[in-house]
Amino acid sequence: MTVDPLALKRIDHVRMFVGNARQSAYFYRNAFGFDVIAYAGLETGVRHEAAYVLRQGHITFVLASPLRPDHPEAHRLVQHGDGVQSIALEVEDVPAAFAAAVARGARPATPPRTIEDEHGAYDFAEIHAYGDTTHALVNRARYHGVFAPGFQPLDPDRYSPRTFHPVGLKAIDHIVANVEEGKMGDWVDYYSKIMGFSLLVSFDDKDISTEYSALMSKVVADGRGRIKFPINEPAHGRRKSQIEEYLEYYGGPGVQHIALATGNIIESVRAMAANDVSFLKVPQAYYERLPERVGTIREDLHELAELGILVDRDDEGYLLQIFTKPVEDRPTLFFEIIQRRGARSFGKGNFKALFEAIEHEQARRGTL
Repeated sequence: MTVDPLALKRIDHVRMFVGNARQSAYFYRNAFGFDVIAYAGLETGVRHEAAYVLRQGHITFVLASPLRPDHPEAHRLVQHGDGVQSIALEVEDVPAAFAAAVARGARPATPPRTIEDEHGAYDFAEIHAYGDTTHALVNRARYHGVFAPGFQPLDPDRYSPRTFHPVGLKAIDHIVANVEEGKMGDWVDYYSKIMGFSLLVSFDDKDISTEYSALMSKVVADGRGRIKFPINEPAHGRRKSQIEEYLEYYGGPGVQHIALATGNIIESVRAMAANDVSFLKVPQAYYERLPERVGTIREDLHELAELGILVDRDDEGYLLQIFTKPVEDRPTLFFEIIQRRGARSFGKGNFKALFEAIEHEQARRGTL
């Protein structure tokens, strides 16, 4: 039996590069229900950036901002605004995984290094992915601190734990990339060749289209289905697609949205809506046709319609999903909240209604 030297285990964390990490942490804490657990910055001996670690269930976000204009990633804020810089993957052996990825054709970004402090050793490397997004390869088996060297548990002076309200988010279900027209197949090949992923499902412009615009998408996943990356590219349409709008305002390929799994989507969405999270809404007619399309479900249809939650069914069950509006002024990064009741698919039956809702928002922005 051949052992894959990458031995990918899971998504360890998502690092976002943002204009003001303290304010972004406040937003994700108070709107999305994350606990802010650790901090790195001037007070912890880190001189070039400030970073906050947020956690909810098995989801970990790192929000980082430059402290000086000569930070090597400061240009990202002008080009992209706030966005995902790196998707970190846990591996068994960082040097071996990095060497295997580079041997298979990955472009190295940061060679393997071990960072140590009084809590142990943290192994880290990076390879390039689409645009200037990277995949960090990490192993924290020998590290017993709060997150990584340079981080310390959060000082209560920054965020009081007494007002922390989780909303029931449990794990990252999938992370979606937008790439340029004609490049989707290249990135499917990349994940297949470099990381040993397989093609899970494919959607063409007949599956994902409206009167005005279309896109194509392919979903790649690791062998255990724990890491799933849909990859979108624009298709020709009468007007500018959401993918083209993203590429224009993000300044190139990048992460479009992160799907966060919950065990009770109604409770999670109610809590997030009460926290002022803005969600896309579809027309009421969607719910009138829902029973004949998806059959019997456990949830109350009136509650789903009130909250704007979508439903789709496949051969193994059904899923419930809803999408936030972009979380910043640029029409780029947004989030999906998803609950799976057996279904392993991605809501194909909702595509038309969803993308018409997105186009409505594009029309309001004057970018359709």
